[in-house]
Amino acid sequence: MKIGHLVESLDPCGVSAAVADLAAAGPAAGYGLVVVALTPSAQPGIAARLDRTATPVVELNLAPWDPRAVPQVLRALREHGVDVVHTHGLRPDVVGSAAAARLRIPAVSTLHHIRTQPADRGDHLRRTAKTLARKRFVTRTIATSMLQRDWYRAAAGSTAGLSVIPDGAADPGTGTPEAAARFRRGLGVAENEVVAASVAPMRRGQGQDMLLDAVAELPPDEPVTVVLGGDGPLRPWLESRVAGDELLSGRVVFRKDIDPVELLQAADVQLHTTRHDTMPRRLVLGHGTGTPAVATRVGGIPEIVTPETGALTPVSASRIAEELVRTVRDPQLRARRGTAARARFLERFEDSVWAEALGAVYRSALGLAGAPAPAELDAPEPVLPRHGSG
Repeated sequence: MKIGHLVESLDPCGVSAAVADLAAAGPAAGYGLVVVALTPSAQPGIAARLDRTATPVVELNLAPWDPRAVPQVLRALREHGVDVVHTHGLRPDVVGSAAAARLRIPAVSTLHHIRTQPADRGDHLRRTAKTLARKRFVTRTIATSMLQRDWYRAAAGSTAGLSVIPDGAADPGTGTPEAAARFRRGLGVAENEVVAASVAPMRRGQGQDMLLDAVAELPPDEPVTVVLGGDGPLRPWLESRVAGDELLSGRVVFRKDIDPVELLQAADVQLHTTRHDTMPRRLVLGHGTGTPAVATRVGGIPEIVTPETGALTPVSASRIAEELVRTVRDPQLRARRGTAARARFLERFEDSVWAEALGAVYRSALGLAGAPAPAELDAPEPVLPRHGSG
């Protein structure tokens, strides 16, 4: 089988990083990928990764809602002999389903972002209309979390045609003690000090401001250094806040250019204190490195972090601080949770598991012999609360 994945761009901060992992795992599950991006990316990293797996890549240069989009995507899919179209995102969904219809091949679409709080009745009606259109024009929809399943059912009325398959990731590995020791020496931390790392993008809603509030509440002698990795529009403001606070500047370190996996491999704890998130990939990667988590209980995060693999807190700086202190002071707890996090990643999120689950969807959509019947792939209906009769 040849599966055409349609994405907005090959931006490494988007879904294309996961698609690159799938390209490496797909052949063992019986299929190859073709990746079509609607807009070019100035960053070559994802294209290089796809090239290493001999995955064909087509980068188009289409303005938003360019009328040439469907013909150009249609041409790319036809030239590469695609059997199924798999779309990611609003514009790829519209363009990809139209191209699939003209080619008379199945279309599969993954839900990546949802809004659980409609602004008003009109907004709710528009989302419902989009969901019903998806049911009509897409062979199967993939939700990455049970949270999305429940949202979809509320809009569409049922989960028929919907599968829940979490996005996977290539196994990042746990790293080596030598590499972790080198990293810690670079930070200047003492041997008995705990390194807590956050690798979430520094943008609105990701909660780094709340994390700094939590760090400010830690006891002064707590042996912990907090490392903020990555970049984003809020980084200058966060750096300015830390630089202007003597307590924070002695405990918080920024590492803009470090590989997030390398940072997680060297850390003792992963911090993910977002205010909203669906299924954060970097939290999944943290489990893959065997790093226990302290995370906020929002969105789909409880489907990643369990009591065995980390601590879930309310969206509260004080509660984050409490759980971080507890984790810092109990090395046996960190070790148990780290081992469990690694096991959960391999069982649920490792890319070969993901590739096999998607392979069943693709074979079913094509009606291949031995493939599951569509109803077998439907997500279970959520258990709705019973209302008393009064």
